[in-house]
Amino acid sequence: MTALAPLLDPTWTALLYLAAAVCFILALKGLSSPKHARRGNLVGALGAAIALVTVFLSSRLANIPWILGAIAVGAAVAAPVARRVKMTQMPQLVALFNGVGGGAAALVALLELPHADGPGDGWVRLAIVFTLLVGAVSFAGSAVTFAKLQELMTTRPVTFLGLPVLMGAVLLAALVAAGAVVATGSMPLAVVLLALGLVAGVLLVLPVGGADVPIVISLLNAFTGLAVAASGLVLGNVLLVVAGTLVGASGTILTRLMAAAMGRSVVHIMFGAFRGGSTAGSTAVSDRPVRSSNPEDVAVLLGYAQKVIIVPGYGLAVAQGQHTAAELAGALEARGIDVEFAIHPVAGRMPGHMNVLLAEANVPYESLKEMSEVNGEFRQADVALVVGANDVVNPAAKSTPGSPIYGMPILEVADAKQVVFLKRSMRPGFAGIENELLYDPKTALLFGDAKDSLTKVLGAVKAL
Repeated sequence: MTALAPLLDPTWTALLYLAAAVCFILALKGLSSPKHARRGNLVGALGAAIALVTVFLSSRLANIPWILGAIAVGAAVAAPVARRVKMTQMPQLVALFNGVGGGAAALVALLELPHADGPGDGWVRLAIVFTLLVGAVSFAGSAVTFAKLQELMTTRPVTFLGLPVLMGAVLLAALVAAGAVVATGSMPLAVVLLALGLVAGVLLVLPVGGADVPIVISLLNAFTGLAVAASGLVLGNVLLVVAGTLVGASGTILTRLMAAAMGRSVVHIMFGAFRGGSTAGSTAVSDRPVRSSNPEDVAVLLGYAQKVIIVPGYGLAVAQGQHTAAELAGALEARGIDVEFAIHPVAGRMPGHMNVLLAEANVPYESLKEMSEVNGEFRQADVALVVGANDVVNPAAKSTPGSPIYGMPILEVADAKQVVFLKRSMRPGFAGIENELLYDPKTALLFGDAKDSLTKVLGAVKAL
């Protein structure tokens, strides 16, 4: 099919690409705050639309019906999935986005290899093999993280005898194949490199488990960004270089921030399972006695307090109890009680999970306090109400060397005068270790679904 002639000259193409790049930068700025995140998403979507239209108008494209058909199929699949995905499944969706981006970059690089056959195309082939390897690792690794989070496979680390040796051998073989592709431009060797990248991605993520999986998603996001940036070099597209670099840089920064919030290094998170250092431990239920409570007693504690700090966690997201939590906070504030929400950086299954969850329930942004600013306030809190969180308030992070979470900064819930845990059962959190705070004399437990328990407590508060 004859390709359409470009409708834009290079000057207009460069200006539109610049506008799209500015949109991407402004989108990242907006996404740095829950207050402006929606606007940031819209600005980013505008940038993507500008970039897509510019490609159509400035390039000699053949097979336009096939391209439009592929876009239509992708939109038909993606739009319903994105609208219907539950908050608890957002990390899985992000993992799929990561994987698709990395896989697409790898396929583009593979298809461009036959065109990089000139005497001066050595650097282009180098960018191709980088994109092939990193994109394949991102695709396969993201698929494994999706399977872990979706519980299609065990969420615990998967290790076996000789795994480090096998991983090293695969990476060495990939480097040899990459060198050969750069030197010869061989398509069969490029396919071998792609396959080795897929195997490396699987082996890289298998030993990661528990609360470390979302951090790996962020790292793979950075990998995808680097692969996209390299594909921009392959295609000679400056916007791809800019967009990929932004994704790679932001993913790297986020990975480091999440690792710091866990109190561990990225290397320890990725390879800690080889030394028994994963955050995924036992799932056994404790039979130690605890002080149980009922909604009416919890309502009395809350209703006659002066300051209450609510600590949301993954259990709140699972129960979809955010609206009830917001209503409870409003009822307490109507009684003149100071209410705040304490947000741990890794509460839930991804950074900002609790912020987005509570924003969905119209909780004022001013009521959401990050760990660094709220920890000093627990001493003045009459009640700390922990809803579905466990590891992020577990004192073992400070008091138990050798614990999987030792060294992780936590919310200082133990400093509150009274502590109430809303839990389904005594099963441990993702780290798989007991929380000694549950057995503290000042701690009361209200068992049940978080939304149901909050509804009962709310009714009892209103009846006071």
